[in-house]
Amino acid sequence: MHIQHKSTFPKFKITFYLPHIFSSLFLYLFQPLPFFSLSLPLSSSFFSLHYTDALSKSILFFEGQRSGFLPSDQRQKWRANSGLSDGWTYNVDLTGGYYDAGDNIKFGFPMAFTTTMLSWSVIEFGDNMPPNELRNALVAIRWSTDYLLKTVSQPNRIFVQVGDPNSDHLCWERPEDMDTSRSVYAVDAPNPASDVAGETAAALAAASMAFRSSDPGYSETLLRNAVNAFQYADSYRGAYSDNADVKGAVCPFYCDFDGYQDELLWGAAWLRRATQDENFLNYIQSNGKTLGAEDNINEFGWDNKHAGLNVLVSKEVLDGNVESLESYKTSAESFLCTLIPETSSSHIEYTPGGLIYRPGGSNLQHATSIAFLELVYANYLSRTSQTINCGNVQVSAQSLRERAKRQVDYILGDNPLGLSYMVGYGNNYPQRIHHRGSSLPSVNDHPQKIECHEGSIYFNSTNPNPNVHVGAIVGGPGEDDVYGDDRADFRKSEPTTYINAPFVGVLAYFAANP
Repeated sequence: MHIQHKSTFPKFKITFYLPHIFSSLFLYLFQPLPFFSLSLPLSSSFFSLHYTDALSKSILFFEGQRSGFLPSDQRQKWRANSGLSDGWTYNVDLTGGYYDAGDNIKFGFPMAFTTTMLSWSVIEFGDNMPPNELRNALVAIRWSTDYLLKTVSQPNRIFVQVGDPNSDHLCWERPEDMDTSRSVYAVDAPNPASDVAGETAAALAAASMAFRSSDPGYSETLLRNAVNAFQYADSYRGAYSDNADVKGAVCPFYCDFDGYQDELLWGAAWLRRATQDENFLNYIQSNGKTLGAEDNINEFGWDNKHAGLNVLVSKEVLDGNVESLESYKTSAESFLCTLIPETSSSHIEYTPGGLIYRPGGSNLQHATSIAFLELVYANYLSRTSQTINCGNVQVSAQSLRERAKRQVDYILGDNPLGLSYMVGYGNNYPQRIHHRGSSLPSVNDHPQKIECHEGSIYFNSTNPNPNVHVGAIVGGPGEDDVYGDDRADFRKSEPTTYINAPFVGVLAYFAANP
């Protein structure tokens, strides 16, 4: 999976931080393990409580990523209003939404994917959530969908980004103090944006299902706009990052590396799920080959939707015997077989401690999204009492759940370092995450503005971040299970919305089924 190789601080500065990497690593490796080191036998009720706690925190994280005017019930109190003039250059309101990671940019492509995954989490596992956490999850979705509706509010135009990342990444600055350019990037017909528009269609369609029972009127609005977004995506085919007007701002951060075709199928599949309309069924049947449904089937993330698409569409085959979609089910099961070391088709790498590992940075996005797909497919298999034939191994729903649980437990602290990779969970977690708002004093504690380059002393500091970004899951350890807790090492220490989003559903399942 391609991920953005983005430094959210000037690269020429990095040379000054190498001593911090080693000093942090030394301090880190020789600190005592937490009391819950998992060599101890733990009761299922202990874990149940902790999965529920982790679920609550994984949703709370999104409040720390909010842009816009914050409500009175904001729980991450170190954050305040930001980006209140977003959209003014187009005379349109583009306030709200989420910052993608530790910077202050609103990237539409990963935000839409985050929204799809939060919504899918509620669709599949909302019944497992305590009522207050289901409410919090819907609030997290709506913070994003309210913004995404604004991005498709003008005919034949989609707003794909707010904020110039090149100037933003030169500053270490709180979102509340932003004085970098809040440039607005839009794509107008007939210029293509199939990837962002297709993912936005998927997000709005999935969210319409999540809100169907609690807010039918809002659900209808989401679905109507999802159809319009998909029409744009399908009518003007191509990648948004090929557009010269936006390429310099979206690349190399969230370029479309893997093509736009998967987002067309993904958007159509979600519209089929949300509407049960035969036209969308026909679309995914007839366009599967031409749009490469059987290519890159072992990838899933903000850029490549294939594995998720295949799992999603497989429900129609397993539940409804729609044989014309059998190739999607075959691809989904081929992907799941690659995760199992005992099979001849295994090709996923694991760290010595058992974590799924793919090179490139922000590795935990793979662990959370793959664990999510394993649990969803396990649910589909359970309903029909089927198994997966992986050549020499038969894989059951229970086996998939056990594999997903291994990833969850690793992230929450059952790993060689005894470290929880979720901030604020347990007693031992990353203290120096690569995140501007978390690492700078809050406006409550330091009301005076901190200028662009005045933040450097906080970035360079070896002190723990003053604001605990509860629920943030960092990029995670390297292929050797080592994590240095170093703010400058953004590939390991930066949290992102799309690491957390699938984990919400995963934790909901294990909170109810420890």
